Amino acid sequence: MQTLLRVSAWIDRASTWVGRAASWLALLMVLIGAFNAVARYAGRWIGVNLARNAFIELQWYLFSLLFLLGAAWTLRDDAHVRVDVLYGRLSPKKRAWIDLLGVLLFLLPFCAFAIATSWPALESSWAVREGSPDPGGLARYPLKTVLPLAFAMLGLQGISQGIKALARIRDITR
Repeated sequence: MQTLLRVSAWIDRASTWVGRAASWLALLMVLIGAFNAVARYAGRWIGVNLARNAFIELQWYLFSLLFLLGAAWTLRDDAHVRVDVLYGRLSPKKRAWIDLLGVLLFLLPFCAFAIATSWPALESSWAVREGSPDPGGLARYPLKTVLPLAFAMLGLQGISQGIKALARIRDITR
């Protein structure tokens, strides 16, 4: 069990590092959004179009990256939205069982499904070096690459959460 807990700690550190790095994308996203707004109004005032589709798309891409790359860190910190009608009233052992079963029955299969279904679109996107249909837009294939990677990270964090739940179950039953 100690080896599994060390693996879990390594996954937790990796999720934290990626999540903290991704959190800086929020600042960049806000700055680009502010620039877009100022450029749109300033452009109208001086009669020149200063706003670009690339900046608008970049804002959306950063928004996507923020959520995709932050999901595993959010799971690690148990900060996802939880409808807690009964869970909070249960004993720690029962909560650990629910966490373990949730990972095994829902989270890991969902992550595998998301990776499997996004992979063909990713391959197609890379094959043609897919770009935006809008003039001056950005390439789409790099962003699509993040989708299976993010679900792989979320799945790994789920494994870590499952290991920790199993450790709680074993410690309680000893």
